[in-house]
Amino acid sequence: MPIIESLITVNKELNVPVYLQIANSIIGHIRRGTLKPERALPGSRVLAASLKVHRKTVVAAYDELYAQSWVDVYPRKGIFVAKNLPEVKPKSIAQNARQDGIAAITYYEVDEQRLPFPLQFQAPAARHIVFNDGFPDTRLAPVDLLVREYRRFGNYHFTSGYLMYGPEQGAENLRNELARFLSETRGLQVGAENILITKGVQMALYLSAQVLLSKTDTVIVPDPGYFMANEVFEHAGAQLAFVPVDDHGIDLNAVEDICKKRKVKLLYVIPHHHRPTCVTLSAERRMQLLELAMKYRFAILEDDYDYDFHYASSPILPLASADYYGSVIYVGSFCKTIAPGIRVGFIVAPQNLIGQLTRLRRMIDRQGEQLLEEAMANLLKNGDIGRHLKKTNKIYHERRDVLCGLLQEQLGGRVSFKIPDGGFAVWMQYLNGRSAKLISEKAAGMGLSVSDGSGYFHRHDNTSFIRLGFASLNVKELEDGVGILTRAVEKV
Repeated sequence: MPIIESLITVNKELNVPVYLQIANSIIGHIRRGTLKPERALPGSRVLAASLKVHRKTVVAAYDELYAQSWVDVYPRKGIFVAKNLPEVKPKSIAQNARQDGIAAITYYEVDEQRLPFPLQFQAPAARHIVFNDGFPDTRLAPVDLLVREYRRFGNYHFTSGYLMYGPEQGAENLRNELARFLSETRGLQVGAENILITKGVQMALYLSAQVLLSKTDTVIVPDPGYFMANEVFEHAGAQLAFVPVDDHGIDLNAVEDICKKRKVKLLYVIPHHHRPTCVTLSAERRMQLLELAMKYRFAILEDDYDYDFHYASSPILPLASADYYGSVIYVGSFCKTIAPGIRVGFIVAPQNLIGQLTRLRRMIDRQGEQLLEEAMANLLKNGDIGRHLKKTNKIYHERRDVLCGLLQEQLGGRVSFKIPDGGFAVWMQYLNGRSAKLISEKAAGMGLSVSDGSGYFHRHDNTSFIRLGFASLNVKELEDGVGILTRAVEKV
């Protein structure tokens, strides 16, 4: 029989109290069959001396075991492993098992190809300059205003109500203020009943796909395009039909050719600053697309994630603003307006679809964060969001010009790009056969994180195209980043 003292390990540097470490260790050996029912445990003094802990610590551990019914205590006899536990034969630890944590793989069967899509997030190396995919500068986020609203709610007698369950569709105040904001900025004539609050655009895409799509449905998507949207549609069972993108947006002749051959259920489009190419869908093509949706009766999923950031002129009004027949599902987010970590997005659609989307959202997440939604409603109502957008538009406009100037000055003749009308990134191509992957590897060794060209095109990843996000870098960081990128290009 094993000596019990040798089975127990104690680490006084852990945050877990020592008495719980002792109790949990004994429980683990009972479960594995190392300690059998009715087996006597050492007296508290003996075990304390062996483990070099105070006797009261062992007494507390035994009390915990007794409270959980793992042991029986008999006066003047001692402490024994509980009699009524099932008999477990001692087992050797399998290769995938750990004595101090969870097993490496499940013992039951899991289909690891059910969701074959890769996980993409990788934190950049510390102290690296990062040309990301195109995100706002979180240093400019109006966190102080958001905190102000949280504090204000903290002083209200009705705040406790926002800590309970609330409307699955989202806070009514936020939906009302958002309806007003969308009317003023995008020409959308909608009410609170037409809006569902989500945790960003990604949830909006998922909900829409799950409600609308069935296996073998055809979804038209652009190529190059947004791979995470494609994954959502594929997971819903849809068959993707790819159409090219030019300087004026998606090719509508290619769209109609597909519609003539197949029944199309949904078309996905990013009308402003298409990801990844940064082009804007022209006004003419917008009207043509609405006509095609009516003619072939498919839904348009309009992802207008960064509508508010346009520099060349006022942005073209969304497709949804001219949709009189209920063809468009309009999705957007404050994740780009404020910061990616502020997960507040929205879906605008006719009520019958919003009802179905809300029911599905409830299954996934029940509801959003009411306090955050109420705070966002106040920021919209007070005009704080509008003022923030005006300030950051000016800053990002300047940063776009700085980056494009640096690229032309230092990499002219080795890269090709067009100055985008808006958004947070530049779509750039390395010339003369240079590989984005090799340049990314060289740059990483010099302290710069930059795209390796993967994830943009459907059929191939090893390309010469990349997105250079400029919005999250100040002028000094842009200068340093382009300097490193230039040296990396020279090395390749």
